[in-house]
Amino acid sequence: MYAVRNLRLCTKDCLCLFVCPTGATDTENSVIDREKCTGCGLCAQACPSKAITMVPEQMPPQQPKKEAVAAALRALAESKTGQEQAAASLPGALASALARSDRVMAEDLLRESGYMLPQSANVRAALQAMLAAPPREGFPREAAQKLLDTLPFNEP
Repeated sequence: MYAVRNLRLCTKDCLCLFVCPTGATDTENSVIDREKCTGCGLCAQACPSKAITMVPEQMPPQQPKKEAVAAALRALAESKTGQEQAAASLPGALASALARSDRVMAEDLLRESGYMLPQSANVRAALQAMLAAPPREGFPREAAQKLLDTLPFNEP
């Protein structure tokens, strides 16, 4: 296990600094030094904003899903994608906010259902498909390739 900090939640109250026995927490750059972190979890327990989470060294494999569940999940994500595209074609700030909201909901559906865990074969297949046929002009191919090269996939 090692500690990671969610910068969106961090309030810089920095109690984690005082309890870390190895000095792995750092407020200068808001990064927890993974080389120094021993995984004791004291920083996560002390963090008043709950911005620190303990992450396992080896992520669990993707849990298998029945095809009916996977199909329903894909249909929900496709519905949100269609709503995002429809909202993006409309003028105004409200339509723009709605498009962003639909994208976040689609991403949350896939992530929270455990369908798109970073270490899963589903993510690898999605990245490979996007590299083979980019979804839009200006697609960041280098970033997708870097993810493929660096993510520790744990499924065949």
